[in-house]
Amino acid sequence: MSEFEPKIIGFLCNWCSYAGADLAGVSRFQYPSNLRVIRLLCSTRVTPQIILEVFRSGADGVMVGGCHIGDCHYISGNYYTEKRLKAAWKLLELAGLDPKRLGLYWVSASEGERFASVVSDFTNTIEELGPSPVKEDEDLQRRLDAAIAASQEYRSRLLNGKEYDLVTKGNVYGEMIGQERIDELSEKAFKEDFQRSLILQLTKDQALSVKELAEMIDSDPKNTLEQITVLRGKNMITMDSIEGITPRYKSIATGGA
Repeated sequence: MSEFEPKIIGFLCNWCSYAGADLAGVSRFQYPSNLRVIRLLCSTRVTPQIILEVFRSGADGVMVGGCHIGDCHYISGNYYTEKRLKAAWKLLELAGLDPKRLGLYWVSASEGERFASVVSDFTNTIEELGPSPVKEDEDLQRRLDAAIAASQEYRSRLLNGKEYDLVTKGNVYGEMIGQERIDELSEKAFKEDFQRSLILQLTKDQALSVKELAEMIDSDPKNTLEQITVLRGKNMITMDSIEGITPRYKSIATGGA
């Protein structure tokens, strides 16, 4: 483990965190060289899908850097960054990959020393967690694939994208929706979309019963049957056979739920 060198991908906004990284280099502040930087105009360009696909490819950690809240060059861009990272953390948790492998940091253009510090701290965190288990764990790969599919679902993307307006401006009727309610709706949507996507992943090559699927998606039979009913309504899964009195279901579609 002492020879482990983490592979960390960093998504940095052009105006603040990337400029902070540049200042750290010019100022000769020392920090680990494990970070591979992708420069973006705004941190909000990083979606949960992109983050999950990076982990699916085997990265040990992902770091997102942006402007401090209130200082975004695109006014509210980093607010959406924060909400998208919250969705990514939830989907990582559902998939079974430690959410601490994903870090979010606010660094201004004048904070070269802070940039060096957060990279060092995050690298230490990843070193403590060890190499990503994704490449060696087929079940984790399947669950990450389901999380990626869930991140593309319309309901989850809509809630994630409209959260700022719903909380600050209200819905089309002018009704304000509290943050607690938004969080509750979002978590429910992420979990259901993940479970449906995982059911499709699990039944691609074999027919499974409700009881078997419930155990595999960490849910109860009643909820699992509800998700299967939704998928059947979308013509994405079918009853493949009946063993005794037990129906077995198999996916008839690819993609998300």
